[in-house]
Amino acid sequence: MTVKIVVLDTGCCNLTSLCAAIRRLGVEPIVTDEASVARQADRLFLPGVGTAQAAMRELQKRGLTQCIVGSLCPVLGICLGMQLLGAQSEESGGVPMLGVIDQTVSKLQVGELTLPHMGWNRVKLTTNDPLFEGLQNPLGEYFYFVHSYAYSVNPQTIATAEYGVEFSAAIRQGNFYGVQFHPERSGAAGARLLANFIGGVQ
Repeated sequence: MTVKIVVLDTGCCNLTSLCAAIRRLGVEPIVTDEASVARQADRLFLPGVGTAQAAMRELQKRGLTQCIVGSLCPVLGICLGMQLLGAQSEESGGVPMLGVIDQTVSKLQVGELTLPHMGWNRVKLTTNDPLFEGLQNPLGEYFYFVHSYAYSVNPQTIATAEYGVEFSAAIRQGNFYGVQFHPERSGAAGARLLANFIGGVQ
């Protein structure tokens, strides 16, 4: 059976690298901004870069919010897409978001370090999850990050990273997953995580 992989065009991201990474796994993704197409997905990607305010405005304009929240298939939010699953962002004085994860996204408190947090960082698992199948090891794998906001460590956290402070590198709530890093830019470890999402998670 062919798995239908849908990448949501949120209007707030460059989809080229993500789609290329999926194609390297032997799967042709469907890119869409139509809820009717997204509802037919077997796996749904929610990517995003930029601001939460702009992304939520685009999701609402395209009629995608209820489609995402009501999804019954596995959903993977990437970077800003992960943050959009939360209840609200502290950005711009407070931005209401999708509310799948009952957590607030906050600006990283990094002391003298610079923002955004950009570059390779080690991700440590806090629980075994099929999203990280084959990547579990005592030291953790390195993934590529570009962000200034994140979830603190919370009950939905399945992996953490540190940059001035410990934060959630990956979360899960039922069939909803989120990764703060960019798996499509994270080499072999990122490719394995994408393959796990496409072929292994429920």
